[in-house]
Amino acid sequence: MAESETREIFVTGLRNAHAMENQALSILKPQLKRIENYPDVAAKLEQHIRETEGQIVRLEEVLTGLNEDHSTLKDMALSFTGAMAAMGHTVAGDEILKNAFANYAFENFEIAAYSSLITVAEAGGFNAALRGLQANLAEEQAMAQWLDANLAAVTTRFLSLREAGATAKV
Repeated sequence: MAESETREIFVTGLRNAHAMENQALSILKPQLKRIENYPDVAAKLEQHIRETEGQIVRLEEVLTGLNEDHSTLKDMALSFTGAMAAMGHTVAGDEILKNAFANYAFENFEIAAYSSLITVAEAGGFNAALRGLQANLAEEQAMAQWLDANLAAVTTRFLSLREAGATAKV
């Protein structure tokens, strides 16, 4: 494959990842505002929002190093769809569970995206990008692992609140 074609694929992937992270923020921030009965989940979401903001900065640094910028249109479109997805769960009686499922799926989507970007970076010789992409990947993997490890506890808390007659609010 021609070097220019690999670069084009890499830049497109970086722009997609930038938009993906903006989408993540538009999903996570509304969830955090609504959480009442799950302080451990709230703390983890708060931490991951800060990580996501750092991931966006890393992606912008890589793009700047390539004399490229992110795609404002992609950022806006995915942020909008993320906000709509987050809103869709607010009407559910089991919103916390639906959010947990969706967050776990989204984290794994991000893991796949970063794994692919790292492969393209290695194939194209974009070695300066590897550290930042690997850091983003590690944070996404840690969040996915946390969500997986805590799903039973979140579900148990939801059931307990429901059984006690309390509103099992997010």
